[in-house]
Amino acid sequence: MQKRKLGNSGLEVSAMGLGCMGLSFGYGPAADIQDATKLLRTAVERGITFFDTAEAYGPFKNEELLGEALAPFRDQVVIATKFGFEAGETAKGMNSQPKNIRNVAETALKRLKTDRIDLFYQHRVDPNVPIEDVAGTVKDLIQEGKVKHFGLSEAGAQTIRKAHAVQPVAALQSEYSLWWREPEQEILPTLEELGIGFVPFSPLGKGFLTGAINENTEFDKTDFRNIVPRFSQEARKANQVMVDLLSSIAAQKNATPAQIALAWLLAQKPWIVPIPGTTKLHRLEENIGAVDIMLTANDLQNIEGAAAQIQIEGARYPAHLQQRVGK
Repeated sequence: MQKRKLGNSGLEVSAMGLGCMGLSFGYGPAADIQDATKLLRTAVERGITFFDTAEAYGPFKNEELLGEALAPFRDQVVIATKFGFEAGETAKGMNSQPKNIRNVAETALKRLKTDRIDLFYQHRVDPNVPIEDVAGTVKDLIQEGKVKHFGLSEAGAQTIRKAHAVQPVAALQSEYSLWWREPEQEILPTLEELGIGFVPFSPLGKGFLTGAINENTEFDKTDFRNIVPRFSQEARKANQVMVDLLSSIAAQKNATPAQIALAWLLAQKPWIVPIPGTTKLHRLEENIGAVDIMLTANDLQNIEGAAAQIQIEGARYPAHLQQRVGK
């Protein structure tokens, strides 16, 4: 597995990470613990060294799962987790008060069975706590050896700059893929200027860009996608044209649509590390295979030209969640 460095931080990780949320939360019933453990350990064996979790995934269940599954490999892997919600529950709203950040760090260390958090993200920007206070608290945790690197998630450019001035930000995590390209406008140039790595989540469009979802797909009643406008039946029907584009390129490259979507992301910048999630071993293998697909300048130009003709339908979040991003 190739390695990449997240900006100027010196934090080196596998070129492809693993988003672990879906093993416990968000996309229907939690995976069986034994199956999830096998998936995580297979990922390590296949060269993945970068694992993404959060106290809010469960809450707490996902961190506990990773702590147990990755314990034998702790010194070979980089674990990222997140703080920023009241009692770890997204429905209860934000809490990035310094006292809560410290509490999350202490309890996450126990759940993860470790003595340090490699990358500690603020999960969403808290409008009630100055970002300088957040960055300062994480800076103290870094000085105490409990945290190695500071990250932000879904933050706007101004917030990134303010935080970075207090404690260098190693990575920003936000949604980015061929069907959500807003970060290209302001975020990517800011990260490049400041030397911050970028970790795209939902790099496969919450599963849509794999080609496994169509207008007739029915999600489990607990699946988050049921409330996402972009996953309404009409939007899925309209957005199929993006999957068709990926499929046509995949056919030329002896690859899958998902692999092309991931290879496209990897080709954008050398400091981009996508974190696709999955509960299935065959999907894990498929995603890892994307690292070896080289898209030429001509391929990228063709994708760009074709994608520019496609109008993606539907907002990526319902209104109440959209309010939490880009601050």
